Amino acid sequence: MIGWGLNLVYCGLLLLFSPVILFRAIWQGRYRQGWGEKFLGRGEPRSSPNPVIWLHAVSVGEVLILRTLLPAIKEQLPGCEIWISTTTHTGHAVACEKYPDCRVMYFPLDFTWAVRNALARVRPSLVVLVELELWPNFIREAAAQSIPLVLINGRMSERSFRGYRRIRGLMAGLLRGFARIAVQTDEYRLRLQELGAPVDRLVVTGSTKYDGLETDRRNARTLEIGRGFGLGRGREGPRVEYLERTTTSVLSGPGDPDYGASRETVLLAGSTQAPEESYAIDTYLCLRKRHPGLRLVLVPRHQERFEEVVALVESRGLPLLRRSAIKAGRVGSGAWDGEDPVLLLDTLGELGAAWGLADIAFVGGSLTPRGGQNMIEPAAYAAAVLFGPNTQNFRQVVELLLSEQAARVVRTPEELTRAVGEFLADPALARQLGETAQRLVWKQQGATARTMELIVAAFRREESGG
Repeated sequence: MIGWGLNLVYCGLLLLFSPVILFRAIWQGRYRQGWGEKFLGRGEPRSSPNPVIWLHAVSVGEVLILRTLLPAIKEQLPGCEIWISTTTHTGHAVACEKYPDCRVMYFPLDFTWAVRNALARVRPSLVVLVELELWPNFIREAAAQSIPLVLINGRMSERSFRGYRRIRGLMAGLLRGFARIAVQTDEYRLRLQELGAPVDRLVVTGSTKYDGLETDRRNARTLEIGRGFGLGRGREGPRVEYLERTTTSVLSGPGDPDYGASRETVLLAGSTQAPEESYAIDTYLCLRKRHPGLRLVLVPRHQERFEEVVALVESRGLPLLRRSAIKAGRVGSGAWDGEDPVLLLDTLGELGAAWGLADIAFVGGSLTPRGGQNMIEPAAYAAAVLFGPNTQNFRQVVELLLSEQAARVVRTPEELTRAVGEFLADPALARQLGETAQRLVWKQQGATARTMELIVAAFRREESGG
């Protein structure tokens, strides 16, 4: 009866939001794929006799967390198949691209029939949920089928905690459905414990987001993106490729032979939402006359906004070079002989490598109510990291960076312009900020190994019938 009660609630919510869903499906191209898997739990069934580990990662950020975990699973549990589910289309696309040797599918909506069909189709030996995914029917059905659940990289924001506390009875029942709950910090552990999670199943492992981060600006993917965009060439002619001269430092100083009008300094605004692209363009237009080597790279958070950002750049009368055009062979990096174009990364799954191009990194979703995006990747490259005040989704990371003076908060578009201008005028300040951030990232690593201990233990307990 609980399951069917939830089905009625979900149906009511779908009806309520159906106009929005239809609008986005028709005009923005979202929600068009995977209807059978989402609503019915149907798809190609498992045919192999090998045990399956089902990993669920909601969207792109969670999918990329699996980068270090998957090799460890394959090494320590070599006989297992790995199935990856996502909720979003972009997450599905990135998972297919990054993990071609894994089975990728859409996660079922939390209707009783959908989760039963999906579990029957996959027949997993273990289900691993990334961060905090608590779907009552899915958790109850997995428990009914004696399928162990493990939550990894768990986090619980203050805002979510206040909301969940109102339904503590329901939360306690859901959290008891997990064999292990691995969380990023002791603060998150205490919040989940207060919501009813069994103390003996809670483990603080740290965040796997710190593991496997690229810190070398000379890595092949970053160099390829930079060459495609034509970065490394000042207006006054070819110069030594900046990315090939250094692995960690940013913003050369007056002693650098390339310092001056011909030196390029890259401002990358990544994971942005409207109107943050406009703020970045305003900063670029304000500062480029005094600093003609300034280059701007824009990376919108959502792919359905790519064309909107194209129109925004063109409305400012600025030339534009798109990453998708370069990859399709429609534009060569030598095609720009006059004014440097604004660079748009309109491809999926490449932001992590593109951060390695940034001398100055603005992390989006932070000058809007979104709550911020991942600032760990640019920190790992030793970029001078800036973000707005709305970073509650990454509060622990932000507190760590700010406590060590390894990043800076810009509360308004005007502060963004002033901060970038200050870094351009004082490269040593930016370099110090970036190198401090990189050292902090190195200190936080090791969560993947601790997480794997829990996964292996839960899997072997299930396989042994314990």
